[in-house]
Amino acid sequence: MNTASDELFIGLMSGTSMDGIDAVLVDFSATRPKLLRHYSQPWPGLVQQALIDARELPDNELNSLNDLDMQAAEVFADACFNLLKESQYKAQDVSAIGNHGQTIRHRPDIAEPFSLQIGNAGKLAELTGIDVISDFRSADIQAGGQGAPLAPAFHQAIFCSEKSNRVIVNIGGIANITRLPKDKNQPITGFDCGPGNTLMDAWTVKYRQQAFDRNGDFAASGKTSAALLARLLMDDFFQKPPPKSTGFEYFNLNWLSEKIQKNDNSKLSDADIQSTLCDLTATSIIRAINQYADDTEEIYVCGGGVHNTVLMQRLQALTKCPLQTTEPLGVHPDWVEAMAFAWLARQYRHQQSGNLPAVTGADREVVLGSLTAKPC
Repeated sequence: MNTASDELFIGLMSGTSMDGIDAVLVDFSATRPKLLRHYSQPWPGLVQQALIDARELPDNELNSLNDLDMQAAEVFADACFNLLKESQYKAQDVSAIGNHGQTIRHRPDIAEPFSLQIGNAGKLAELTGIDVISDFRSADIQAGGQGAPLAPAFHQAIFCSEKSNRVIVNIGGIANITRLPKDKNQPITGFDCGPGNTLMDAWTVKYRQQAFDRNGDFAASGKTSAALLARLLMDDFFQKPPPKSTGFEYFNLNWLSEKIQKNDNSKLSDADIQSTLCDLTATSIIRAINQYADDTEEIYVCGGGVHNTVLMQRLQALTKCPLQTTEPLGVHPDWVEAMAFAWLARQYRHQQSGNLPAVTGADREVVLGSLTAKPC
């Protein structure tokens, strides 16, 4: 069993919430990828705070992150060690690690667009003794794309059906949708549709001193303001047609404060605003599906948002389509994104494209990623 495999990959993913690293070990030797093991590695408190602080750095000071880049790599390596420790495999059995890294800046909307993820690939390869494939967004940006979202290509590979038109909704810090038509002649499309958990998390941290709104209880204790929700939904991002991507650089508490100040919300409680933010996420997702995938028959949700019971209920209340997690499709919703980066690493290894131009806006399909070989 413990023999080297060209089809065994580790995928690492740390999202906008920066609450931890998802690590998966995936076997791609069969027609359908098999998730062999998964592990969640929390960020050490000091490193997590440093990552959060790095978001505030001006673009021209990002080159000062060398130490944090190395520290992040050490935590990613720990995630790999712990993942393998819980499996029957060793480092020499793994073809490569597909490491998304931790996003510090995503700026596809400027004159010289870029997307920066840290977690030094050389250090990670040295510590683990495994080849590392990273920097998955740059090639798409160089091809004229947004460098995001990248998961739709993986969604296409494992979630497509010839019997029904499906939409996969990923609710991380940012929410994105992937339209999977049953007609193979129709293109796969997808885009970031707005905030997922990022605003709800930030508001919960500020007013409850908790990392996230467990089960949506904070939102459930308030009453949504129709006036504030309407104002939030009037933002230019929601009106912009795809392809489009976004991040915490745009949807943050400064953005929210400006919207609140422009409205007479003096009577709104903290819980009312949390409820409104929950409805913002739900409404922007369903509006995006109704506008750009109006033939949808089934909706499957993955990402951390599936654990917000109130959010899931509000999503279902806004659509007649059956809505459930990706579990019935064979992939637990917590591990879809990490699996996507294991898959992207495999695509790189086989020199096959990993982007969908109809999704990212790139002018061509390209191989995504950069290889950092393990030390000899």
